[in-house]
Amino acid sequence: MDDDKPVLDQVTDAIGTAATATADTAKTVVKKVRKAARKAVKKVMPKKAAKKGKKAKKAAKKTARKAKKDRKVAKKAAKKSKKGKAKKSRR
Repeated sequence: MDDDKPVLDQVTDAIGTAATATADTAKTVVKKVRKAARKAVKKVMPKKAAKKGKKAKKAAKKTARKAKKDRKVAKKAAKKSKKGKAKKSRR
C-alpha cells in the first residue's frame, strides 16, 4: 500500500481497477463463447444444407408466382368469355 495516499482513496482506486478488470474479462468471455457457438453451428448445419434451404425457398417463390400468374390468366379468360356472351345477347 502507498502510505502517502489516504486509505479511502486507495480502496476506491482498488475497487475501480477491479471493476474495470471484471468488465474486460466479461467481454473476453463473451467473445470466446460467441466464437465457440458459431463453430458449433457450422458443425451442426453445414453450408450444403443451408444452400438446399435457399434453393427450396426459391422454388417455393417460383411456384407461388406461377400460381398467381395462372390465377390472373384464368380471371382474364373468364372476363373475356363473359364479355363475349354479353355481346351476343345484345344482338
